[in-house]
Amino acid sequence: MAKLALMLSCLFLGMAVLVVHSTNIQGPKEIDEWFKTLNNSKEKLTRLHFYFHDAISGKNPTAVKITEPADGFRSPTSFGQVDMIDNLLTEGPEPDSKPVGRAQGLYAYASMEEFALLMVINFVFTGGDYNGSSLAVLGRNPVRHQLREMPIIGGTGVFRLARGSATARTYSFELESLDAIVEYDIAAIHY
Repeated sequence: MAKLALMLSCLFLGMAVLVVHSTNIQGPKEIDEWFKTLNNSKEKLTRLHFYFHDAISGKNPTAVKITEPADGFRSPTSFGQVDMIDNLLTEGPEPDSKPVGRAQGLYAYASMEEFALLMVINFVFTGGDYNGSSLAVLGRNPVRHQLREMPIIGGTGVFRLARGSATARTYSFELESLDAIVEYDIAAIHY
C-alpha cells in the first residue's frame, strides 16, 4: 500500500509540474506584463463541445491500467485501479472526425459502491483559437449516471485562471472492449 501511495504522489506531483511548464509564459518579465494586462481584463465565458475517445482495446490503446488494488483485494467496482490516459478529442463522435486536442491525465476507480472515477485530466487543445491552451479538470465522475458534472479548476494559455464546469454524457460504450466515446460540454470562465 505504501508503494501505491508513493506512486500516486509521484504521478500527481508530475502532473502539477507538467501543468506549470505547459504555460506559454517564458520568464519573470513576461509574467509581470501579463499581470499588468490582467488588471484591465474582463472575464469571458467560453463554451466548448467535443467528444472524448477512451480506447482501452486494440493495438494502440489510449487508456492503460497503471496499478491495481493490493493483492487479494477484489471489488465489483474496480476500486483502487488507476488508469493513465492520452485520449483523442474530436469535433464529432466519429474517431475520424476533426481532432481538437487530447485528454491527458489519469482516472482512478474511487468508489466501493458504484463505478465512480476520480478524474485528474488536462484537456490540451491542438488547433484553432485554443491551440496550445489547456483546461484542468479534477472531480468525481460517476460513469453510469446519464449526466455527470466535474469542476474545471484552472487552465493555461487562452484559459489562464479558468474556472467552470465540464458535463459528460456517454455517447457510446462497447461492453466487450470497454471502449467508450463521451460527449463533453464545457463552460469556462477566464480572462
